[in-house]
Amino acid sequence: MDRIASKMEIGPGLLRFLAELKIFLVLFALMGVAALLSPSFLHPDNLFNILLQQASIGVVAVGMTFVILTGGIDLSVGGAVALVSVVMAGAVFRSPAIALLLGVITGCAVGLVNGLLVTVGTLSPFIATLAMMAVTKGCALWYSDGRQTVMPGDVFQYVGSGTVFGVPFPVVVLGGATVLAWLVLRFTVYGRHVYAVGSNARASRAAGIEVPRVTLSVYVISGILAGIASILITGRLNTGSPKLGELYELDAIAAVIIGGASLFGGRGSVVGTIGGVLILGVINNILNLLGISAYSQHVAKGVVIALAVLIQSGGYRNALGRFIRLWR
Repeated sequence: MDRIASKMEIGPGLLRFLAELKIFLVLFALMGVAALLSPSFLHPDNLFNILLQQASIGVVAVGMTFVILTGGIDLSVGGAVALVSVVMAGAVFRSPAIALLLGVITGCAVGLVNGLLVTVGTLSPFIATLAMMAVTKGCALWYSDGRQTVMPGDVFQYVGSGTVFGVPFPVVVLGGATVLAWLVLRFTVYGRHVYAVGSNARASRAAGIEVPRVTLSVYVISGILAGIASILITGRLNTGSPKLGELYELDAIAAVIIGGASLFGGRGSVVGTIGGVLILGVINNILNLLGISAYSQHVAKGVVIALAVLIQSGGYRNALGRFIRLWR
């Protein structure tokens, strides 16, 4: 009986995990189309390049997943990436270790302020993080005087371009962040609280969950991971720049939504988010291989986001019905 009971407990979890993997069926289908459009797409160097390019976005998207699961949104991640980059550039000449530490602390501080504005200041997540986006980008430009700084030393070069057993270090960091986030959300009480807050904050309060603390924590997580992502991209470019992180918020939100999360909270997974990150990477890569301009890539991302939200919400059925009625 105990063995049967354990199987019954494992069953739903296994089904949920398999459901999360559906996004990779879409990814593989897209890769097949990309291979037909460009024979060089499946070259190992090109596939590694996709992983390397998407690593920093992926780390940001993992943090964004926590925020969106609670029904929030974080528009400040791009500004946080820029601010962390210039702060590290200013400290790296003293000590690379101090620069790395300051980068994480700066990202954490941005997330903490976001969380306090939402929980203590009772601002909507959209307004609070929109304000922080403006503040962080402005501070990055002011601190750096709008200039880029070349990063000296081998530490940042290794962080951005080094390898671990042949795997690029940024990809290793993304893999570690993904596994850790998946374990936290799937197997811990905190993870269940994150989903509960996003599903019904009022019911969560009634159940004794500290909703403000959970809400505050997800913004801190998002800020820390934005800081880590900035370390990766700054190291890869070997340059501290106030222009880094542009449109990162769009890419991160797109990845989370494509991966199956709901903007209203309570539904989504880190596994799905990584699938969304890779889908965006494949789209960008194939557009580059086909010689399509970067401006058109932004259009493609916007279309993908709109379609993903319509499909997941079932809104396309209502929209189709209204369209048919309109032309009757």
